Amino acid sequence: MPKVLRIINRLNIGGPTFNAAYLTKFLAPEFETLLVSGTIDDGEASSEYILQELGIQPIYIPEMQRPIRPWKDRKAYLKIQQIIKDFQPDIVHTHAAKAGALGRLAAHAAKVPVILHTFHGHVFHSYFNPLVTHAFIHIERFLAKKSTKIVAISNLQKKELAHDFKICHENQIAVVPNGFDLDRFQQNYEQKRKFFREKYQIPKDTVAIGIIGRLAPIKNHKLFLQAIAKLQQLTAVPFKAYVIGDGELRLTLEEKCNQLQLPFARMDKGEPTQLVNFTSWIKEIDVANAGLDIVVLTSLNEGTPVSLVEAQAAANPVVSTNVGGVADVVLHEKTGFLTPSNEVEPLVNALKILIENPQLRESMGQQGKKFAFENFGYQRLIKDMANLYKELLNQKKFKTKP
Repeated sequence: MPKVLRIINRLNIGGPTFNAAYLTKFLAPEFETLLVSGTIDDGEASSEYILQELGIQPIYIPEMQRPIRPWKDRKAYLKIQQIIKDFQPDIVHTHAAKAGALGRLAAHAAKVPVILHTFHGHVFHSYFNPLVTHAFIHIERFLAKKSTKIVAISNLQKKELAHDFKICHENQIAVVPNGFDLDRFQQNYEQKRKFFREKYQIPKDTVAIGIIGRLAPIKNHKLFLQAIAKLQQLTAVPFKAYVIGDGELRLTLEEKCNQLQLPFARMDKGEPTQLVNFTSWIKEIDVANAGLDIVVLTSLNEGTPVSLVEAQAAANPVVSTNVGGVADVVLHEKTGFLTPSNEVEPLVNALKILIENPQLRESMGQQGKKFAFENFGYQRLIKDMANLYKELLNQKKFKTKP
């Protein structure tokens, strides 16, 4: 049985964790997989519960953290080297930047037959200043030469990697979209909807608009709040906004509400509902999606946004900025609306159309559900990745071990 060593930056809420968890669990019995993870950043919610539910016990490397810290990075590299020596993998597959750097260097030094790296998005725009961005691009070009294959999670990302940033030739890139456990977004839907709307004080005739994700600069929640402020002046339909998530910008966003004269509630602290409601993280995101009517994303950059896949699986229409791999996840004017990055007026107009047209919300929601289940189930992810592994191992003339 071929062995796969899977290395991920950290187990925070998001697509990379789901991807790594499902691949670790469900590639068996064809592949034996060992998962290695770093630690999450302060202010991030842990997704370790996902692994616990799947019965996965990873090996943690505390020194493998998101910031660049040479001393800790070297210790993490040496630990990965030892794990490779002990586990003797046929494949090392890394996920996200730090794990991708340390893991690929260690695997290449150990002459592991197949080395893959998945870009779950990238940091080549909207994250750092031009000098730092330029350095990261050159690092990734160097690491690509140590890789058997680069995995992109969308066709658009493949184009960016190969042609816009010239990380490697497009022939070195395989496209394997993310996959998720979507069945739970339809199970006991009515009971979940009733529970969420009662808990978060949403009247029957009120449209609930949600934005789900880390409260971090790249997610651009300020644009969401600006849109809500304008929207309340343009429609008579009652609505409430729910900011689901937490992070470093929590206090900044609360202050932004004050600046925009938006009444807000810290519902995670027991305050009664207002126009804008901060809930912090909600672990049962399927319950939240059942209670919402529209899901929004305002990011400046994205890979495959989990929140939009899950929203559509719950039959929610979406409104999103058209960045990164979003266009591969949302069908414009069919399952939602895509608007230009960081522009408030198009976002407001799309929200107004959906708020005032329940029939369109229903139609888009049903199309979105069909699209999500057909294209983003974890079963498809497992099949695609297994086929890629087998192809690469065969190219390396791998012989199955007894």
